[in-house]
Amino acid sequence: MAMKVALLGCGVVGAEVMRLVDRQASELAARVGAPLEIGGIAVRRLGRDRGTGVDPELFTTDATELVTRPDIDLVVEVIGGIEPARSLILEAVKAGKSVVTANKALLAEDGATLLAAARESGVDVYYEAAVAGAIPLLRPLRDSLAGDRVHRVLGIVNGTTNFILDRMDTQGAGFAESLEEAQTLGYAEADPTADVEGFDAAAKAAILARLAFHTQNVTAADVHREGITEVSSGDIASAKAMGCVVKLLAICQRAEDGASVGVRVHPVMLPREHPLAAVTEAYNAVFVEAESAGRLMFYGPGAGGSPTASAVLGDLVAVARNRLARTSVGEGTHDTGLPVHAMGKTVTRYHISLDVADRPGVLARVAEVFAQMGVSIKNVRQEGSGEDAQLVLVSHTAPDAALSETVERLRGLDMVRSVASVMRVEAFAEDA
Repeated sequence: MAMKVALLGCGVVGAEVMRLVDRQASELAARVGAPLEIGGIAVRRLGRDRGTGVDPELFTTDATELVTRPDIDLVVEVIGGIEPARSLILEAVKAGKSVVTANKALLAEDGATLLAAARESGVDVYYEAAVAGAIPLLRPLRDSLAGDRVHRVLGIVNGTTNFILDRMDTQGAGFAESLEEAQTLGYAEADPTADVEGFDAAAKAAILARLAFHTQNVTAADVHREGITEVSSGDIASAKAMGCVVKLLAICQRAEDGASVGVRVHPVMLPREHPLAAVTEAYNAVFVEAESAGRLMFYGPGAGGSPTASAVLGDLVAVARNRLARTSVGEGTHDTGLPVHAMGKTVTRYHISLDVADRPGVLARVAEVFAQMGVSIKNVRQEGSGEDAQLVLVSHTAPDAALSETVERLRGLDMVRSVASVMRVEAFAEDA
């Protein structure tokens, strides 16, 4: 007997899922142990052209009725957003249906509620497609590394921003020019705010942190977020001079004492020898540093209809097998309870570029400010230009609050014309 699937949403991803279920019907049946059949498709409006070969009787605007129908076994949610997606998923699991979703925003805001409801009903909620598209990442974090201690996760999890920064680095293009090219190629939306301001990456960072550190205490609101709109050609050039490249990273890191975690999204200068530095174009990659497994890298296309649909289908096969076996495989009920510490307590490094008066004693006065804040200087470079000079400093690791206060005090020095640039620097954990 076929297992019937309710599809919520028929946009780019939903249409591709529908196409793959039909085209790969025999292979999916062999992998699952029973045929998969689309039992209904919930859309906002009827009458739109959804392509050839689709039975118009499958479409409905009553999504609640669809997910609670007795003949529906599984639900795939690809409509996005918080509501009505949250209510529909909760209705589905209450009715005993396992759910596959690609909804990163909802999972980052209220994933704990959805997973708790699924455990109570004895069904699954799988969401591999919510982070990094087709890259098999979340299940390895949840299952394969369940017996290990993850120290840090660094990820390029937004293809749009990676494309823009790559163009700025390799072609010398400006931010606006690179964004326009990304929009022309379909990598960026007409309104790119969610990407370039880091909201998309922050939602994914929250999901990664929850899985990596087994804590339910992380939501998107807990993630320190900075976008790439302020990254300048000067920042790119400074990074090159240091042998670095600028990337927007999602960084999830266990505190040294193990009592809390830091979760942040912001541009960083990354050494070119780091594997993430070689990730170009609109690709995604996630680098994991674990106690026993060591360094692991997950790489591939992170967005688009086909990669996302591939991840959805993988989850669909998994939850269908579980349903046939009359079991569910949740994330477990153990919660470490690790809180998220404030950005000010995060240990990092700063690259600071100052426009200063070119006169004796400037460097000594600047160094004094660093010393007053307990921050040591790793290296310094000075270039003169008439009566002015550019002073570039890279700090050793220190709490972000101390580094930030150092920058504010530098702004107040009479010999500092301006703080031209401030950017954090990341490396391998032992080099930080």
